[in-house]
Amino acid sequence: MNQPYAQIPPTTHTSTLAIISLVGGITGWTILPGVGAVVAVVTGHIAQNEIKKSGGMITGKGMATAGLILGYLSLGLGFCAFCVVLVSNILGFTFLSIPFLSPFLSTSAPTF
Repeated sequence: MNQPYAQIPPTTHTSTLAIISLVGGITGWTILPGVGAVVAVVTGHIAQNEIKKSGGMITGKGMATAGLILGYLSLGLGFCAFCVVLVSNILGFTFLSIPFLSPFLSTSAPTF
């Protein structure tokens, strides 16, 4: 008469920090380059630690990794662009001397 109870499988959920990391990584490439990239890197690392410690109860490792990759790429390319501009200014090169950019970068008012 005693029937064994059915085991209920444990439920898993996706890490909120992993989602924030992915959204921050995408935002770092679109509307908030610096802030989005930093958010993606910080929350991505925290999410990966959270997922690792959960023992399989929390998922989202792929989203956290994608956020980290997008964040680090955005920060790295931004740093490289900053260095190129800095070195070019030190060497005396201005971007106004490039013929096809000069109409867009001109600081003087247009004459009619």
